[in-house]
Amino acid sequence: MAVKIRLKRMGKKFAPFYRVVVVDGRKKRDGRVIEEIGLYDPMQEPSLIRIDSERAQYWLGVGAQPSNTVFNLLKITGDYHAFKGLPIPEGKLKVKDEQAAAALKEAAVKAAADDAEKHKAAAAKAAADKAAAAPAEEDGAAPVEEA
Repeated sequence: MAVKIRLKRMGKKFAPFYRVVVVDGRKKRDGRVIEEIGLYDPMQEPSLIRIDSERAQYWLGVGAQPSNTVFNLLKITGDYHAFKGLPIPEGKLKVKDEQAAAALKEAAVKAAADDAEKHKAAAAKAAADKAAAAPAEEDGAAPVEEA
């Protein structure tokens, strides 16, 4: 049986993501798999590549053949170099800075809350001014403006 490591397409029509799977070479692209060993999401910036290194090296060791795309992913993550016993190249895998993204999100939420608070205060002031002007009109007197 020819075992291959390839991608299984998931997701929506224009928002694909892939699972890195070990499958019999005769099966369909999205058919039954032997094992799922990772994820690949090219739509994120930078692309999400999460592969279980131990399982990938095991399957390479027992003769599974990676597809061209999976081969490139394994080289980026360094799993192929580890399997071959070569030194792992540095700096190929880009990682999203989680702390910076969280800080930006927190700042955006705070700015939106401050903006909402300003709008709420302005609306309350306008309602108070309108309520103060209404009794003066009922008395027939002109509203008095404050300086």
